Amino acid sequence: MMAYDYAKNREERPDPVKADLKGNLPSWLQGTLLRNGPGIFSVGDTTYNHWFDGMALMHSFTFKDGEVIYRSRYLRGDTYKDNMAAKRIVVSEMGTMAYPDPGKNVISRVITFLNHTVPDFTDNCGNNFIRYGKDYYATSETNYIRKVDPVTLETQDKVDYMKYLAVNLVTSHPHYDKDGTAYNIGTSIAEKGKTKYTLFKVPDTTAGGTPPVKNKANASPALKNLEVICTVPCRSLLSPSYYHSFGMTDNYFIFIEQPFKLDILKMATAYMRGVNWASCLKFCPEENTLIHLIDRKTGKEVGIKYYTEAMIVYHHVNAFEEDGHVIFDVIAYEDPSLYNMFYLNVLKEQSKASAMSVPKCKRFALPVQNDKGIDVGDDMVKLQYTTASAVKEKEGKLLCQPEVLCDGVELPRINYDFNGKKYRFVYMTCVAMSAVATKIMKLDTETKERTEWREENCWPSEPVFIPRPNGEGEDDGVVLTTVINSNPGESGFILVLDAKSFKEVARAHVNAELHMDMHGYFIPMEN
Repeated sequence: MMAYDYAKNREERPDPVKADLKGNLPSWLQGTLLRNGPGIFSVGDTTYNHWFDGMALMHSFTFKDGEVIYRSRYLRGDTYKDNMAAKRIVVSEMGTMAYPDPGKNVISRVITFLNHTVPDFTDNCGNNFIRYGKDYYATSETNYIRKVDPVTLETQDKVDYMKYLAVNLVTSHPHYDKDGTAYNIGTSIAEKGKTKYTLFKVPDTTAGGTPPVKNKANASPALKNLEVICTVPCRSLLSPSYYHSFGMTDNYFIFIEQPFKLDILKMATAYMRGVNWASCLKFCPEENTLIHLIDRKTGKEVGIKYYTEAMIVYHHVNAFEEDGHVIFDVIAYEDPSLYNMFYLNVLKEQSKASAMSVPKCKRFALPVQNDKGIDVGDDMVKLQYTTASAVKEKEGKLLCQPEVLCDGVELPRINYDFNGKKYRFVYMTCVAMSAVATKIMKLDTETKERTEWREENCWPSEPVFIPRPNGEGEDDGVVLTTVINSNPGESGFILVLDAKSFKEVARAHVNAELHMDMHGYFIPMEN
């Protein structure tokens, strides 16, 4: 199998290209799959250090009347424009500290340093897409997001969360209610002397109510109706936890405060010290991971303190409530080796299996009932179908141990109609010892049965489940994955699998070079 060239700049294809379809698309599959990921890794003589730093290249697959249309476009944000104008990388990313003109004198270097102590982050939003109200945004995890046209992929307004809420970092994995309300969480660094996590919601103002004004180009963003639900103080003022997603059920939010932390003081001096911000992330394996369970109605944490051993979670899978418990599933690592594996110089040596801790899909169970009258040392989990435990350590404090559902998996997706509800199926990429996924799989969380799809010399992306309208059962629908194809003379394609059987229904080959990406968002035709 040839190695994927991570460091190679990818071309955009802004004009729509009709894909070559083999097989039959279900007639109900109508809509657009947007996907986002890095696409430009060097500008002039300068190169990014880390794959995640690359400038965003968005692409989309539109399913309409039995056809598939492909297009791709660079995100033309300030970062893109500044780098292109300078013909070198001048805007810093998490893994790459950029330095302005090296010929500058000491005074201007000091001024630049002062401007970098609280970094003005990049608007290179290459991780995912978020919907707020009727608008779609390309996102990373900084305070900047970029509105995009979901049809043409053109870059529109730059939006700063700070205008609506004092947050320096916000996830690109929000949750959505049936009514279109979006929920997200961000970190406020040393705001009025406090460092805290803020959960907020953005109501969908277009749902019901007054009809939106037609042809009003600058209709104000839904973000102006942002409401804070609650704040959670950070356990250490100058080192907030890094997190990438959170969990939500009908009545609770689950926020994992893990001992993987941003050292604020180190970040303030990183520019002067000539190191990247990623070097300011520290993992403290001797510390516990705190699990915050927050009541959605009151905005308060429940009375019990839950904790588990040190771990690093990027992706929550799902969470639900049953018989006085909150059950949540996550993909967890034992250490931060995942990030280090995506440095471009490490990826170049792909053949050498780099030491990445194997990600495990773990299920935790949090008993919500009062622990009064329960003996210390007793396991309070009373569910038949999981071996997850929560042992009383002292009044109001439980040590939680997970059940491992399976391992070697990442980029989990579910039937989102079952988000926050008891569910059975997860669709994931299979990652062995390398950064590249060679297969995708469907996991039955009840029977632990795994069904896989793979093909020689093919690298599939995050598998996205699309439910059949008024479908029967949780896995009635299709799974979409974009596949990079390194077979000689063959092009990449988008694969459509029947979710129940996990067998191929159709594939659409694209006459363009597909690139490795991160996350995707499906917009049904009616939206």
